[in-house]
Amino acid sequence: MANLPPSHYPDIGSLGEDLVAQWLQSTGWIILHRRFSSRWGEIDIIAEYHGVTGKEQESKGEYPIPHSLLAFVEVKTRSSGSWDAGGRSAITPQKQAKICRTAGMFLAQYPEKADYSCRFDVAIVYCQRISKNLTVVTASQEALATSAAAGYKFKLQEYILAAFDSSIDNG
Repeated sequence: MANLPPSHYPDIGSLGEDLVAQWLQSTGWIILHRRFSSRWGEIDIIAEYHGVTGKEQESKGEYPIPHSLLAFVEVKTRSSGSWDAGGRSAITPQKQAKICRTAGMFLAQYPEKADYSCRFDVAIVYCQRISKNLTVVTASQEALATSAAAGYKFKLQEYILAAFDSSIDNG
C-alpha cells in the first residue's frame, strides 16, 4: 500500500487545541489568539478571563474589584503510551523560555493588556484512533472534555494551572 501524502492525515495538534479552546470558552474564557507566533516561538492559545475579586469587600458593602487574567496555554496532544509522559516532558526549560518570550511579544503588541495578571497553563489531551469495526472499552479517569473528529477521539485529560513561572532565565 502506498504512503498517503501528509495532507491526507488530520492535524492532530490542531484538533486537540480546538477541544481545549472550546472547553475554555465553556468555562467563561475568551479566546484572543490561536497559534500566536513571534520570532521566539508560538503559543497555542491565548485566553482572557474577566472575573471579580473581593467577595469580602462586596459583603461589607464595598465595590468588588474587577480582575482580568491572561492565560498562555501550551497544548500537548498525544496518543496513550507516548514516550514523553503525555507531553509533559516536552515542556522543557527551553520551551518555557520561548513561550515566555513570545508572551512578552504579545503584551508588547497589546499594551492595554500589560497590567493583566498572567499565567502559563498546560493542557494534556489524549487522542485515540476510532476503529469503525472495533469497540474498545478502557478504564480511565474522568476527562474534563471530550470530542471526536477526523476518525479520532480526543480527551482533555488534564489542565495544569500555572504550570510554570515566567521568571525563567531567558539567557
